[in-house]
Amino acid sequence: MILYPAIDLKDGQAVRLLRGEMDQATVFNDDPAAQARAFAQAGCQWLHLVDLNGAFAGAPVNAAAVEAILKAVDVPCQLGGGIRDLATIEGWLTRGLARVILGTVAVENPALVREAARAFPGQVAVGIDARQGRVATRGWAEETDVMATDLARSFEDAGVAAIIYTDIDRDGAMGGPNIPATEALARAVSIPVIASGGVSRLSDLAALKATGVIAGAISGRALYDGAIDLAEALKALAA
Repeated sequence: MILYPAIDLKDGQAVRLLRGEMDQATVFNDDPAAQARAFAQAGCQWLHLVDLNGAFAGAPVNAAAVEAILKAVDVPCQLGGGIRDLATIEGWLTRGLARVILGTVAVENPALVREAARAFPGQVAVGIDARQGRVATRGWAEETDVMATDLARSFEDAGVAAIIYTDIDRDGAMGGPNIPATEALARAVSIPVIASGGVSRLSDLAALKATGVIAGAISGRALYDGAIDLAEALKALAA
């Protein structure tokens, strides 16, 4: 199981939100590229980046910070937030991103997800963010009646590289991930599922790995707060 350290970008800084609320942001590093280097030096295999402003704006906002990260590290990076057309997808992949994450458009324009997955094999993931099992879009500001499992299943034949499943109520709350919901989703589809939201201690990672079906986990606040030591976690997951 791969551990993805998260760098959430707001106004050019590395922050963490509480349950997706933009006014509940804690700044952890005003130099995201330096943060990326620190994670890479600890041995991470991937980085998970989110353009928080972009998720609300519907277009990239923190492009300069993302580009600085891409120049600072050699590890592959995936990015979500504000990526809602093919030109933006192509632009990011051309600039060195390993994978783009499509969230809002997966609900509003699923044909774009399919087109992008065909055009860029292995480089397009779907982000499914949910409250009580229902998908939320546009920076989690809008809730839908779409069920997370139904949305995931609709992309089974699309060729997407992964599904990043976030339980919004757990995100940034340090209360542990929603393992039953994440495991159920992973068992419902053949697409690799990455867990996000609430991963706050080594035992959470161990429990996610123990399901045998979850491909990865994203952690942010716990790494910044020191609740999880990244090097120790990577060693434990490799054992």
